[in-house]
Amino acid sequence: MTRFDCGDPRSRAEGIAAAAAALESGELAVLPTDTVYGVAADPASAAAVQALLDAKGRTAATPPPVLISDAEQLGALVTSVPPAFQRLADTLWPGGLTLVLPAADLGWHLGETHGTVALRVPADEVARELLRRTGPLAVSSANLHGQPSACDAAAAQRMLGDSVAVYLDGGPTPGGTASTIVAEGADGNIRFIRHGAIPDARVLEVAEGAAR
Repeated sequence: MTRFDCGDPRSRAEGIAAAAAALESGELAVLPTDTVYGVAADPASAAAVQALLDAKGRTAATPPPVLISDAEQLGALVTSVPPAFQRLADTLWPGGLTLVLPAADLGWHLGETHGTVALRVPADEVARELLRRTGPLAVSSANLHGQPSACDAAAAQRMLGDSVAVYLDGGPTPGGTASTIVAEGADGNIRFIRHGAIPDARVLEVAEGAAR
């Protein structure tokens, strides 16, 4: 277990390289985001994703979302993007909004997703630098199930300890509230799965603009 101070340029570069190497080898890494700290695993490794769930005390019934480095990747990861969701991605990414969409066949092992994937582009440069190096990562909040989300690396380390190989310390998160999660309802309208960092009214304002 190693923790890197990402406020120092050299330590940040070393930390991102170490995190990428750990993830490639099937280990876990903790990274800052614009909402709360996350614990990451390679989504193509069933063992790594299981290690993530075990570290948090969760089961495959609660699959982790996937973080990506930019909105341009969206179309390659899902089978379709409704106009309202494309507008949400174009307008509110990077940011605290997670979109649940039909998943493409990528060979990922995220758990009981029922054919969907939850995607987000975080507004944190340390996170996005790592994502540009690794590609998409399965990332869940860096806390034990039932405990408050970690808003700094020290809190994440206290909860997850040696189950994580690398901790990237980017200082306190600016948000502190988990992302808003939305999916498409049976009627084609926006369905809120979790109310979070992006206000509902803002999500609906952007989504409804797609029909104009």
